[in-house]
This record gives sequence, structure tokens and C-alpha cells, in this order.
Amino acid sequence: MNHGRQFDSLFGESSRRVFTARLAQLLLGVGLMPATRIGAQDQPPTPADEPPQNDPENPHRPLRIQPVRQGQADRVIYLFMGGGMSHLDTFDPKPGTDVQGPIEAIRTSVPGMRVGQYLPRLAKQMNHIALIRSMHTTQGAHERGQYFLRTSYLMRGTIQHPSVGAWTLKLAGKLNPTLPGNVRIGGGSQHPSAGFLEAQFAPLPLGDPSNGLPNSRLPEDLTSDRFQRRLHMAEFVDRPFRKHYKEIKQVRARSDAYREALRLMHSKELAAFDLNQEPAWKQEAYGNDTFGQGCLLAQRLVAHGVRFVEVALGGWDTHQDNFEQIEQQSEILDRALSALLADLNSQGLLRRTLVVLATEFGRTPRINANNGRDHHPKAFSTLLAGGGIQGGRIYGRTDLRGMEVEQDGVTIPDLNATIAYALKLKHDTIVSSPSGRPFKIGNRGKPIVELF
Repeated sequence: MNHGRQFDSLFGESSRRVFTARLAQLLLGVGLMPATRIGAQDQPPTPADEPPQNDPENPHRPLRIQPVRQGQADRVIYLFMGGGMSHLDTFDPKPGTDVQGPIEAIRTSVPGMRVGQYLPRLAKQMNHIALIRSMHTTQGAHERGQYFLRTSYLMRGTIQHPSVGAWTLKLAGKLNPTLPGNVRIGGGSQHPSAGFLEAQFAPLPLGDPSNGLPNSRLPEDLTSDRFQRRLHMAEFVDRPFRKHYKEIKQVRARSDAYREALRLMHSKELAAFDLNQEPAWKQEAYGNDTFGQGCLLAQRLVAHGVRFVEVALGGWDTHQDNFEQIEQQSEILDRALSALLADLNSQGLLRRTLVVLATEFGRTPRINANNGRDHHPKAFSTLLAGGGIQGGRIYGRTDLRGMEVEQDGVTIPDLNATIAYALKLKHDTIVSSPSGRPFKIGNRGKPIVELF
């Protein structure tokens, strides 16, 4: 039988290639292949965390040795600050020094802990946050630094390593079998994605969070009956190909993606992507910008059982006019992150959701001729909240000018191993690449167990 002729007789002038492209546009990307371990439906949220008992005298003091608690997280919201966020103007200010510039340090809800003046809302919630002020990296260029941050491995021309979100989905599986387990909101195209792992672990990319999930509904001129006929014909035409190449992972992944997409298109879970279901006051609380609405969408997604959500905020590459740009970026970050933490906490989700804020490197303490700060991989800051993290803590320290790490240095692999630890995953689990080489989610990093 001439499959192509039968196809044309049913669909008129549309060729199989055009139809396949149209179908892929409709379906691909909205579903991911089921993970190797599917969890049960999401459990009811546990009560919100109680504020931790802080050291009223000195939060900079090394953490007291306590019995180590394993992390409590089963999902992650990863906030990526693209461009290299200045630590001195945000989470590691150096008041009274020549490197501080015009941005002042303000008090927080934790005695002895200060942050930059353009983070007043977060300052009130530092009892939920652990600051890591001793990050350092070997990568001082954006692309390589971002790749290292997301994978724990140096960029190579011969292999693509998985991002931490892909690792998480691979090792932990899905929480909600209908929704994608890994979502990325915003950011550029230079994302390592699933790397050498199977395609079903790659993040589902979303642009504008306010637009919901693109291509998840049928066009108005396509009836359900006609759509089903197309699906049946595609199944008929592709059956010999799939049968012949059924052992190839990519072929199986494509078929599973179609099935996942169809299931999601007809599921009530699709509403998780609809920000219009949130009241206007809450949307405004997060900020009427892409990052703020992305954080609101991230909150909705983790509440519906999405395992890993990354939200990107670029614009931190402040070689010029650093202090003006920091004011603008900090306002966006301060509003969105403070609303996110309060929202998660009020819903009882903060204990189970690890919130990570990370950037590829810091900025120089020296202020350049353009009133900016340049790349500085030797010292920068990140923060963790929720997921069993002890809030109101500072881990590590830089010197008086923020130039070098002075105490308890933390590498990028250490940070990623800590994320795995918070998720109760073995950070040293070995997964082999297609060539047989062994890799780990945290490379050779060690989790910062003192934070739990």
C-alpha cells in the first residue's frame, strides 16, 4: 500500500513532512518522557517552618556542630542571576571601606547580618535564608562560567554535560506524572539542557510566563475529530519505523513525548501554567515583569508537583554604571524573591522546596573608570532557603574588601552537591555517558551539611 498516497488522500495538499512539522509544533515540548522512577501523587503540604533560633551575637560565627539532618526538599526553584551579580552591592556589603561605593548596607531581621540597601523586603526575611559568602570559581567568562555553574563540569568540545535540573529529574523522578518534571523560564539559548542524558530529562523552555504553555491547545480551525484522524494516520505511517528502531532511545523518547503531550493537553493539570488564575494583588506582589511573573509561575508549578523550575534574571553584567543597574536589578529581585518565600511559607511548601539563588561569578571590589565592576571569579555570594536549610545563617567569609575568600570556601561542585543533599539524593551517584565515562551530579564536590 502506498502510505504517502493514502496520507495525501486524507489530508489534501498537506504533505507528510508539513504535517509532521505541524504536529511537532503542537505537541513537542509540552510533555516529557516519564522518568525512570515515578513518585506517588503529591502528598499534602507539611506545616510551615518555624523561624530558627539565631545566634543573637554573631551570625558570622562558624556554625555550631550539631547532629546532621538530611535535607527535606523534594522540589527546587533555582533562580539564576545571569551576568555575574555583584556580591558587595547585594549580599556581602563592606560598609566603611573604599570598595563599597554609594550603596549602603542595611540591617536585617537577623542581628549582625546586613545586605545591600536595595533589598529591603528580603532583609525582613533573612530568618529563612542562609547566605553563602565564600563562593569561588575557576571560570571568569560568562558562557563557561554559566556552564560550570549548571553542570559542575568544565565545558568540553567532546561532550555536553547535564544541567543540575536534568540530574535531579534523572535521579529523583517525577512528582506529578502528568506535568513536565523540569521547566526553565527565561534565559538564553546556551543552556546545557539534558546533556548526554535522555531528552526526557531536558527542561521545558518557556519564554513569557504570562502566556501559559504555548501550543498546548488545538487551533480553532482544527476539530477534535480531525485531530484524532491525523494522529491515527501518523501512528499508521510511523509504525514500521518505530518497530525497526525500537531499541534506540531517541526514537522511544519521541513517541513518549507525543503521548505525554496529548495527556497534558486534555488534563486539568494544564491550569498550573495559567497565571490568570491568580488574583491581581498576588501578581502585583511578585512584580509586573518577566522575572517576577516567572517566580509566581514557579510557585504554581512546584505546588502542582513539578520537580525542578529554573527562573532566569539577566542584566547583572555591570561593567558600566554598576550602581544604577544594581538598583534596578535589585528592585526586581527583592520584590519577586521576597514574595516567593512568603508565598511558599504561607502554603507550607517552603520546608519541602529548596530555593537557590546563584550566579556564575562576582564583580570586582575595585570600581573601574566607567563606574562599573568587572568579572571576579575569586569571591561571590549565593543563597539557599527552605528544604531543611537553617535560615538566618552566614556560611563562609571574604576578606575586608571582598577580594578573596577568607574562610570556608565553597566551589561550584560543592553547591550542586548541597542541592543534591537537600533533595536526599546521593551526590556521588555515578551515571555513565554514552561513551561509558562516569559522571556525578556534584562532580567531586562535598555538600555543606552544616547548613541543615
